[in-house]
Amino acid sequence: MSAETNVVWGTGKRKCSVARVRLRTGQGEVVVNTRTLDDYFGRETSRMIVNQPFEVTATQGQFRAEVNVYGGGVAAQAVAIRHGITRALLQLNPEYRPVLKKAGVV
Repeated sequence: MSAETNVVWGTGKRKCSVARVRLRTGQGEVVVNTRTLDDYFGRETSRMIVNQPFEVTATQGQFRAEVNVYGGGVAAQAVAIRHGITRALLQLNPEYRPVLKKAGVV
């Protein structure tokens, strides 16, 4: 994280979906296109996909993710967000790579 802003960026893609993720310290909330994660994704499966990088790195509840996602369908958007969160976490700590790779999100 940059010291002056405490923000890490990650861009994730899947099919036609593109997600720009801004990760900062927080209480574990994920905001997608100015809506809460539960409000944006109706399916529990999509919410689980989005939270997967936090679960495998044991960082759930430590960051606030602000996401802007567009294009594609709902499932592809969830995977694009997961990819963006993964890339932001790798910028934050490259030692997460083996764990994330084993989980199949890298």
